[in-house]
Amino acid sequence: MAARFLGRYARLLFRVTTQAPATRQPPSANRMIGLYGTQCCALVPKRSFCKGGVMAKDKVLTSAPLRTELEEVVEKATVPEEVLKAWEQHGGDSNQATSTLLVWTKLMQKTKGKFQPNSPSLMDARVRDMMETIMKQLPRVWNNNLVAILRALWVIGLPNTDPVLQSTQTEVMWRLRRLNLKQLAFLAECGTVPTWQHDVTIVNAVLKQLELRWTEISDAKTVSMLIAIGQHMSPTLMDRLEDTALALAEGFTTEEIRKVCVSLASMGRRSVPLLRALSYHLLQRPSSEFSTKLILDMGFSYGKLSFHQSQVLKRMVAELMPKVSELTSSDVTRFAKSLGLLKWLHVPLFEAFVEHYLEHSEMYSVLQLCNLLMAFARLNFQSCKGEQFFGKVHPVLESSLSGLEPFLRTDVAWSLCVLQQARPHYLTPLLQQDHAANLSEGSPPRAENYRLKLLHLAATLHLEHPESPETADTSSIMNTVPHTASSSTLSSLQSSLREALHNLVDGRAELYRAGVNTVYGWTIEGELLIDCDNKPFDFSKMRAPHLLGGWGQQTLPAGSRKIAFLAWEFSNFNIKSKDLLGRFSMMKRHLQLAGFILVDVPYYEWLELKTQRQKLAYLKDKIGKAVAEDMAK
Repeated sequence: MAARFLGRYARLLFRVTTQAPATRQPPSANRMIGLYGTQCCALVPKRSFCKGGVMAKDKVLTSAPLRTELEEVVEKATVPEEVLKAWEQHGGDSNQATSTLLVWTKLMQKTKGKFQPNSPSLMDARVRDMMETIMKQLPRVWNNNLVAILRALWVIGLPNTDPVLQSTQTEVMWRLRRLNLKQLAFLAECGTVPTWQHDVTIVNAVLKQLELRWTEISDAKTVSMLIAIGQHMSPTLMDRLEDTALALAEGFTTEEIRKVCVSLASMGRRSVPLLRALSYHLLQRPSSEFSTKLILDMGFSYGKLSFHQSQVLKRMVAELMPKVSELTSSDVTRFAKSLGLLKWLHVPLFEAFVEHYLEHSEMYSVLQLCNLLMAFARLNFQSCKGEQFFGKVHPVLESSLSGLEPFLRTDVAWSLCVLQQARPHYLTPLLQQDHAANLSEGSPPRAENYRLKLLHLAATLHLEHPESPETADTSSIMNTVPHTASSSTLSSLQSSLREALHNLVDGRAELYRAGVNTVYGWTIEGELLIDCDNKPFDFSKMRAPHLLGGWGQQTLPAGSRKIAFLAWEFSNFNIKSKDLLGRFSMMKRHLQLAGFILVDVPYYEWLELKTQRQKLAYLKDKIGKAVAEDMAK
């Protein structure tokens, strides 16, 4: 700054002295001023004031540096030995040693796999010579080369006591504030690989720098790289990264979209605005970019985060359909499970999955088959080739079902009950007290879920296989493991339906029951007993085998009917469909077998009723239609 000021002042002084009035000065002084002004004008760079300043240490390269013979040989090398020979013949400075060691490391990984501790290749004199050259001239190593060589030393697995590794890590710590965001992101990504030996201090310092300098992030690649290692970031930084990613979403490549969504799913961060933006831009991509890996990972991400984007799902299914024959058994079960979590049934695709199993059943492990069955059961998918499919499934289950761990075995048997493929000898061992005791382990919600599944298994055996000799003990398990009232609050549909039932019987409590917990593991929103004229009557002393203890002793009078009201919420259906999920389809089947006439009250019909009068008329009409259908049977 002082040099530039002095140069401008000298030039201004020269102009003033040459244009000033003829004031007499000694000749010697005039000559000195003229000489000094001429020299200053020659030294001052000729550039406009609007141009940016040029630092004194900056040098303008008029041509690219010449490539050395070492670089040319190393670039053409295909095996690690060629790299070492090139270094032995030509040598080089620290930056050339860095580049050479990086190429050698890459070729070693490519040809020999992972580095082993105390590998003989690390003791090679030429490798040590490269490391010594780097260590002696570390201050001269460029920043890009410095972070790259630190990564290579972590990959190689040098012990923490090695002087080369220690010197490199110290130099990185000294330069940390001078590294740009891409270099910091690169170090953060490398430092979070669990199988590499990395310095925790450096990684923590890098993460701290990223948190302080997050406003400098301006490209989609860096954002996606940082979000991919988000499990090591602070929640505050992750929030800021998501906001930055939302602003840069248009510039994300397809691969970056995939990485970000998978990372969000693994962390359980359901950032809806970001997911919507990425989904929109993913839809604009051509079909050539919809690879199988992309489709499977996006399906996993959406399923894990319960994020429904119908347009993207339709596009992914359309792109995947022609490739089903090329999928592996793992791909099929993974995508089927993702769609099951999303409650999205695409019948042609699932039929293609069944066909894939029929053609490649030997490729499927027992665990993959179990996952496929559970996905089918969740969506209540009944294949048109079900007989052929289960003809291959049952022999596998006969030999392997007893060897599964208790929770998985219960899930598979429950799925078979949903699909109406459960055989009595599958269920009987699961209804023993020792098995029920195993399922009581874990968190209370999980134990409650499996307790209900045991009741459903017992109900299946009792109601769907009454003639089987193994059904005799099902009543004991249903009475031993009773269905208790749910602690969750009532939804608006449930509360308004119960209120309407109360008004339907004019508030007479002995004429109806609300929130009935049955021994079968199902809850009925309301229950009525009606006579032959469809009039409710008192059933407080009537037998009720669906209730714990059976209640009264009187049998139902001739012509009477049991009415069960079922409230169906939005979450009980498949997405974009009026078909119930498998769990609730099994519920309807069990209650019908238990002697109930069912009155379905779906949310999409009930929400259209605004007044109590409309609701009462709706319930009476539904009761009449249900009774008429039962009489027609």
